Amino acid sequence: MTLITFTSDFGRSDHYVAQFKARILSAYPQAQIVDISHEIKTFNIAHLSHTLGSVFRDFPKGSIHLVGGNMQGDYLVAQIEEHLFVVPDNGVLSLISDQTAQVFKLKVEKNPNKEIPTAIAQLAQGEKPESLGESITEYKQYMRRKSRATKREISGHVIHVDHFGNLITNIEKVDFDILSRSRNYTIFFARETVNSVQTSIDQVDPGDVFVMFTDGEQLMIGINQGNGSQLLGLEYDSPVTIQFEE
Repeated sequence: MTLITFTSDFGRSDHYVAQFKARILSAYPQAQIVDISHEIKTFNIAHLSHTLGSVFRDFPKGSIHLVGGNMQGDYLVAQIEEHLFVVPDNGVLSLISDQTAQVFKLKVEKNPNKEIPTAIAQLAQGEKPESLGESITEYKQYMRRKSRATKREISGHVIHVDHFGNLITNIEKVDFDILSRSRNYTIFFARETVNSVQTSIDQVDPGDVFVMFTDGEQLMIGINQGNGSQLLGLEYDSPVTIQFEE
């Protein structure tokens, strides 16, 4: 059975999530729907792309990933990394993967809030994306913001602040591992400097700063049992730099 994931900015206080699921299930009662998050910040593409991009590969290949929200404008069906995405044309496709997507503009005649759940049900039952829309090459795309690495320095930025106030950056472990081999380094952020990276949060005392890599191999900064964003004064787009000694 094809798995369907659901991500949106609907929140939980209204009926919108249940209504969308109900319409999918009405068209396909056997559908298996898994929620990723419905607390995406409204119109925040960075939050959406980080959340979806961090987790979709953990689902079985062939899964369908639905993004719900403002239903105005075009909706797209895309094949990326052997997964299917049904998303608004808001640029999210260009931010979740470096691979080129095969994209189709979903045919919506009158009511997208009803027609999109029906399309999801059809895809889950084996309908091909090309039968639900026309192939397109022009859709909204953004450049992914990546860290910059030289022999002496990696410079990056905070790209997400999580529920705990931890700060996830775009500094990748593969770059750090290469440049830090047999070299000392200093990590600069806010007014702080640290000279080590932990493998777990409990390696520092409560109230102390930790720096470690996430499961997605991105550098994360936080405070053990504290809100790193508030206490360090860091937020989305704050700079983080690692300098390496010769």
